[in-house]
Amino acid sequence: MSFAQIMGALIQPDVLLAMLVGILGGMIIGILPGLGGTIAAALMLPLTYTLTPVAALVMLTSIYTSCVYGGSFTAILLSTPGTTASAATALDGYELTRKGRGLEAIGIATFASIFGGFFSGIMLLTIAPLLSKVALMFSGPEYFLIAILGLTMIGSLVADSPVKGLAVGAIGLLISTVGMDAMTGQLRFTFGATFLSSGITIVPTMIGLFAISQVLILAEDYKNANKKMFEDEKGNTEGNIFSSARRMIPSGKTMLSLLPNALRSSIYGLLVGIMPGAGGDVACWISYDAAKRASKHPEEFGKGSIQGVCASEAANNAVTGGSFIPLFTLGVPGSSTAAVILGGMMIHGLVPGSELFTQKANLVYPIMVGFIIANIVMGVFGVLLGPYLTKLASVPISMLLPVLITLCMIGAYTMQSSIYDVYMTLAFGLFGYLMRKTGFTPTPIVLAVILGGMAEVGFSQSIVMAKGNVIAYYFSRPISVVLIVFILFVLFWPVVRKITKAVKGREKSGTAAAGR
Repeated sequence: MSFAQIMGALIQPDVLLAMLVGILGGMIIGILPGLGGTIAAALMLPLTYTLTPVAALVMLTSIYTSCVYGGSFTAILLSTPGTTASAATALDGYELTRKGRGLEAIGIATFASIFGGFFSGIMLLTIAPLLSKVALMFSGPEYFLIAILGLTMIGSLVADSPVKGLAVGAIGLLISTVGMDAMTGQLRFTFGATFLSSGITIVPTMIGLFAISQVLILAEDYKNANKKMFEDEKGNTEGNIFSSARRMIPSGKTMLSLLPNALRSSIYGLLVGIMPGAGGDVACWISYDAAKRASKHPEEFGKGSIQGVCASEAANNAVTGGSFIPLFTLGVPGSSTAAVILGGMMIHGLVPGSELFTQKANLVYPIMVGFIIANIVMGVFGVLLGPYLTKLASVPISMLLPVLITLCMIGAYTMQSSIYDVYMTLAFGLFGYLMRKTGFTPTPIVLAVILGGMAEVGFSQSIVMAKGNVIAYYFSRPISVVLIVFILFVLFWPVVRKITKAVKGREKSGTAAAGR
C-alpha cells in the first residue's frame, strides 16, 4: 500500500475527528487518578460501533497513548500519578515542581512521551512480524526472571538507605501474596474476607500510598501547604512554577542530552510492551533504574532529575506501540488496554494474523500510521494545554484537596466497582502517611506488588515445566541465561563501580604524590 493511499485514508473527516476525540479524551481520563487506559478505552468503545474500522481503531489507539501521557501531569504537579505507568515520573517530577520547574518537567515529559510513542510506532510499522516471534519465546521462566530483574532495583530506589528499600519491598511482596494462589486455587491471608480472594490490586495500592498519603501530608498545615509544595528540603523556594513557562519546550541542547536516555528507555518500553502482561508500570521502573545506573550523577535521581522524568515517560509511551505488535500479528494483547482494543478489532471484522497485513492492508497500515501521527498531535495538545494545567499547582490547597480526594475515591471504585477498593485505598493512604512521617518511602511497595504476582506465577509454571531439576531447566533456555547474566550484572555493578572509583582514586593520589 502506497504512502499516498495511507494518507488518503487518514485525512478523512471522520478519522481526523476520531483521532482528536481520542487524544483529548485519553488525556483527560489519564489525568484522573486511578482510571487509566483500560477504562478510557472501555468507555470510548461504544462510540466506535458506528465508525469505520480505520476511524474506530485510530480513536482507540490514540486514547491509549494519550492516556499514558496524561497521567504525567498530576504525577508531576501533585505527586499523584494519573496512571500506574506514571508512578516513577512522580519521584522527580514533583521535586521539579517544588523547585518552580513544574512546567519544564511537563515539557520534558512531553518530549519523552512523543519520542517513546513515535519510536514504538515506527517499530510497529516496520518490524512487527519479527518482534512478535520473540514474544512467543517467553513463558513462565522468562517472566519469573523479568520480575526478579525488577525486584533487584528496589534497593537502588532508596539511595540513602538501600536496606530500608529492601525492607519496604518485602512488605510489598507479602501484600502481593494475598488472595487466591494462581496455581492451586488456595486462599491465602484473606482471613475469611471474600473481597480479598482476588488479591490486592495495584490501583488502590498506588492511589493510597502516593495520592492519599500526599493529601494527608499537605492537610497537616493546609494554610501554608501551597508554599511548602514548592520548598526544597532547606525551606528555600527557587521560583514560582510559572517562571519557567518559556522553557516548557526543551532547548535543542537539552533534547540532545536527553536523547540517549530517551532511546534506551524507548527500547526497554518496546520490549516490555511486547511481553503480554508486563505493561507500562513495569517498564517505567526498569527504565528509571537503568537511567540512574547509567547517569554520571545518580545522586540527583529522586531529587528533581530531568533524566528520571525522561526515562519513565519515554518507556511507558513506548509500551503502547510495543503492545500492539503481538496484538496485530498474533492476537495476543500485550496489556489490558490492548485487550479492549482487540475487542474493537473483532467488532469491525479485523482478525489478527498474517491476513491482517495482506487482505486487510488497506485498513491496518493507516491505523499504524495514524497511531504515529496521534503521538505527535498529542504533544502539540500537551504544549498548548500545559501552561493552563500547571495552574492546578496554584489552586489553594483547601479547595484542591477535597477535589483530589474525590477523584481518588472515584478512581479506586471504578476499577472493579467495589466499595472495598475504596476502603483499601484509605487504609494504604494512612499506611503511606505513617511511612513518610517515619522516614520511609512507599515506592518499593508499589514495585514489589506489581512484580510479586508475576514472579510467583512464573516460578510456579517453571516448576511444572521443568519436571525435575529447575535450575538445569533455566540454564537450558537461551533467553533465561541472558536474563540471569543481566540480573547478576545489575546486582554486582554497584560493587564493581565502587571498586573502580576506589582504584581511580588511588591512581590519582599516586600520580599527585609522584608529581611532588
